[in-house]
Amino acid sequence: MSVEGVVRILAGVQAHILGVVTWAASSFVEALASLIVVWRFTSYRALSPVSEARAQKWVAASFFVLAPFFVIEAIRKLISGSNTHATALAVALTASAIMLMPVLGRAKLRLAKRLDSGATAGEGVQNMICAVQAGAALIAVAGGGIGLAVLDPIAALGIAAMALKEGRNGWRGRDGCCAMIPALDGSLADSHNEHCRG
Repeated sequence: MSVEGVVRILAGVQAHILGVVTWAASSFVEALASLIVVWRFTSYRALSPVSEARAQKWVAASFFVLAPFFVIEAIRKLISGSNTHATALAVALTASAIMLMPVLGRAKLRLAKRLDSGATAGEGVQNMICAVQAGAALIAVAGGGIGLAVLDPIAALGIAAMALKEGRNGWRGRDGCCAMIPALDGSLADSHNEHCRG
C-alpha cells in the first residue's frame, strides 16, 4: 500500500489534481489501519475485548489523520483556482481502484463478521471509501481534462467529509459498515447490525 501510495501521489502531482493526491495519501492511512488490525490479532490480544476496543478506536482515529490538510488545500484551490489536466497514469490508477477495492472491502467486512471485530470492519470500510475516493478522483481527472478544474477541490472536500464521518462512527463504537452490509450480503445484515448497535 505504501508503494502504491507513492505512485498515486506522483500521478496526482503530475496531473496537478488534489483529488488524486488526496486519494493517494489514503493508501498510507489504509496501511496504518492494516497494521493496527495485525497488532490486534497478534499474541494474547486475539482473544482480548480490551484490545479489540482499543484497535477500533485507533482505526477510527486513522480516518482523521489527513482530513484537515485536505480541507485547507481544497479551500485554497477553490479560492485561487487550480491548473489540472488528465494523464494516462492518473486515469489508469483510479480506474483500477474502482474495480478492485470494493472486492477487497467486501472480503474484509465478511471477515469482520466472522471475527466479531469492529476494527477489521473499519479497515474494510476504508477499502470501500478508497473506491469512492478513486471515483471522485477520476471525476476530477475528467473535469481537468475538459477544463472543469473546480471539480478537483470539490471532490477533495467530499473525500475529507466522508473520512470524518466514518472516523466519528468508529470512535463511537459503530464500525461504519452497518449501512453497507445489506447491499453487500443480506445474510450478514441482521446479526452484524446488532453488533454495530451494541
